[in-house]
Amino acid sequence: MWAEESIFYQIYPLGFCGAPFENDGVTLPRIRKVLEWIPHLKELGIDAVYFGPVFESDTHGYNARDYRKIDRRLGEKEDFAEVCRALHEAGIRVVLDGVFNHAGRGFFAFQDVLANREASRYAGWFYLNFQGNSSYNDGLWYEGWEGNYDLVKLNLQNEEVVGYLFDSIRGWVEDFEIDGLRLDVAYCLPEDFLRRLRAFTDGLKPDFFLVGEVLHGDYNRIMNDSMLHSVTNYECYKGLFSSFNSMNLFEINHSLLRQFGPEAWTLYKGKHLLAFVDNHDVSRIASQLTNEEHLPLIYALLFGMPGIPCIYYGSEWGARANKSEGDPALRACFAAPEETKLTDFIRKLARARKKSPAFAWGDFKSVVLTNRQCVFERRAGNERILVAVNADDRPFDARFDAGAAKGTDLITGEEVCFTGGVTLPPYRAYFWRPET
Repeated sequence: MWAEESIFYQIYPLGFCGAPFENDGVTLPRIRKVLEWIPHLKELGIDAVYFGPVFESDTHGYNARDYRKIDRRLGEKEDFAEVCRALHEAGIRVVLDGVFNHAGRGFFAFQDVLANREASRYAGWFYLNFQGNSSYNDGLWYEGWEGNYDLVKLNLQNEEVVGYLFDSIRGWVEDFEIDGLRLDVAYCLPEDFLRRLRAFTDGLKPDFFLVGEVLHGDYNRIMNDSMLHSVTNYECYKGLFSSFNSMNLFEINHSLLRQFGPEAWTLYKGKHLLAFVDNHDVSRIASQLTNEEHLPLIYALLFGMPGIPCIYYGSEWGARANKSEGDPALRACFAAPEETKLTDFIRKLARARKKSPAFAWGDFKSVVLTNRQCVFERRAGNERILVAVNADDRPFDARFDAGAAKGTDLITGEEVCFTGGVTLPPYRAYFWRPET
């Protein structure tokens, strides 16, 4: 599938476009701002854009009012259709946020329930108790997602709800030719719903990609041949920044071995998890790392390890924001892309990754590992890449059998001699391809 060889770029549209947090009812074509960024995306080596919520909502997008209307703060259907056309013409696929576990209080069906109570034809769309009361003093109780009552939980056992959502997806494919969905809080969705969704989208469009937001647990529960193609790799997200901040690269190496290593019990060998160092829900990585010299190195590991790398807009030039500042700080509006040393380095990582199938399809094997250095091998058939990182402020002599006398660094194009080992300069990363 196309996604397995892709580099993703995440955009949170309402923040990216500078839309007001509250839906003010004013229609402005802010989403067209994406058109100005397409040259940057192409230069960065992006293959797919994952958009956060784009449909009409109360505030942040995850509290939808209407799954079939573009949020007026972003524009109209024609505006987003033009963005999708331009991305596709640039060879960039489009993945939308599928928020199916819950809707907003402004959702048309829930508004009908509030107005008509038991007589509402949509009463079966939610989990209700008309003898109770809500924190909004509605005179009825309803289940909110994880206690958040601005997010009204949908009854995905109800055939009308499933039909409404599936018809909406069909419309998104017809109107925008989308290539996949990222499923919000996929760990909350009923497994039967996921099976039906997979069967539906498989028949809707060839190679339609489904990736789910999963925070913990066994990813195989919903990432399999009958449900989702991929899930978010939160285990390695934590392992990446924690390994650098504690100067203990054993942590991320342990997770990679557990997930993709050579042992028979390896959990996800052959699967392609969505890998990231930050997103719209967590602190930006430039604010998370305690040593800024580690910023390019963590991206080198992201692009070198198994998985589908995903960059969060703005982080490619080192934008900062801490979760403690609130979600709006994480979802900032930038006037234009910035060009920094980090931007250029990530561009080189993307180009290097596309030079070898071992990055997308290769096994994972640890070769050298200390608290501050690691070398691991990615191998696919006869194609072999050695990923090396020195996170220390001093050189390190790495002694290992490279299986060749010399090779080439795919990031810089420099040649390397492996005879007698390799000296890794401080704060450097390499993607070596040994000569066959």
